[in-house]
Amino acid sequence: MELDLAVINGTAYVGGVFKKVDIGIKDEKFAMITEPGCLPKAEKTIDAEGKYVIPGGIDPHVHFRDPTIPGRAKWDSESMLAARGGTTTILEHPVSSPPPYNKDIFLNRFKVVEERGSVVDYAFYGAAGGEFPENIVDLAEAGAIAYKTFLHEPLPGREKEFTGLTMSTDYEVLVGMTEIAKTGLMLASHAENNDIISSLINKFISEGKVDGKYHSLSRPPISEYLEVQKLMTIADATGCALLLAHISTPEAMQMAKEAKAKNKKVFLETCPHYLLKTEEEVVKHKAYGKCNPPLRNQETIDAIWEYVLDGTVDWIGSDHGDDTREENERGNENIFLGISGFQGINLRLPLMINEVVKGERGITLERVVQLCCENPAKCFNIYPQKGVIQPGSDGDLVIFDLHDQMRCEFTPNTKIYDDDILGCKLNYTILRGKVVMDEGVVDPEASGTKHWGKPVWSHMANRKA
Repeated sequence: MELDLAVINGTAYVGGVFKKVDIGIKDEKFAMITEPGCLPKAEKTIDAEGKYVIPGGIDPHVHFRDPTIPGRAKWDSESMLAARGGTTTILEHPVSSPPPYNKDIFLNRFKVVEERGSVVDYAFYGAAGGEFPENIVDLAEAGAIAYKTFLHEPLPGREKEFTGLTMSTDYEVLVGMTEIAKTGLMLASHAENNDIISSLINKFISEGKVDGKYHSLSRPPISEYLEVQKLMTIADATGCALLLAHISTPEAMQMAKEAKAKNKKVFLETCPHYLLKTEEEVVKHKAYGKCNPPLRNQETIDAIWEYVLDGTVDWIGSDHGDDTREENERGNENIFLGISGFQGINLRLPLMINEVVKGERGITLERVVQLCCENPAKCFNIYPQKGVIQPGSDGDLVIFDLHDQMRCEFTPNTKIYDDDILGCKLNYTILRGKVVMDEGVVDPEASGTKHWGKPVWSHMANRKA
């Protein structure tokens, strides 16, 4: 047998440990893993001597939002950023125009991507809102990987992006979770208390307090952990699996830890920016450093790292979203007018690997692989097709060097990492045996990317009667 691709002499994450092996890929799948020097001939060979080899990254929290307002990036360019950052599979949250809150809109998301092209594999969340609970089960049958909701009314000026995507009352949350529980899928929720936040924003605006620091002050930690407490209570009552997205406070993480200890269906995500950057970024960069929930102080960062290390945090997502310069610079004079969020899919994995190199937090490379590759696959029920290097799994790999450096790639709407130098360098991203990124250069012609729908990633077999 001639292999399509051989990756030789690398130190690879296989069977939960790093070891020196050769990896052979044939027909998009891992075909064999051998001692060095034992693979048959291959059409293409990459010598990974001195480098590390891990499964392709899986980012469960991205907002490509295509189609959306003019000026924002399109799916093809955003998927190239993913490949640059070692991500081979993305799970897209449903903020688009319109959100996929019914079966027809959901299925059209696939057409959009097929027209644009994608360098990476992908799947979609369905939109779960209070307006259309009758559509929720249909979205699972159409192939949704999970659901997403926000706990407020559609945002003024962005109504088209949030129609069918918000549960603005506790009753709507109860009804929505009841429906989602029938599917066996997770509900991802943006867990911030809108009553507290909107009241504080109105107060600060009335007082003329609209510079950067008031973004963080308008979203105090209690606005997160109070909402997490409520969501976990309703999820427990309905049997709905709950995904706590981009959590930024130790109080919320402790609640999740205690729920997990009781075998509750709670999944916990955080993002690199909550582990690495403080609230001073929004003071310095205004809306270019603005995200929801906001960046916190150093004491909070130190506290949530403990939950990353002890296994409470299930995965790291980027919460990537592309916004226009105009949307950001609206916040120059009034922080509350600037849009929230920034790009990060190209930095998620390199930033976490860099923490291993720095050695200050005690995180291991094995733990980074769990957080960025393995756990997302397991939690979203796409393991072992994804997230592991073993025969029969998709041939997705990232190859990187811990003895080289890379500068954080500049992106137009993300300034918080400007000029940061990382003590690692990604060399290759490989998707199902095809090299899609080679030393920072992404192949724009990479194609043939498949998506997952019913029944491959469906949980409907576990649907409750």
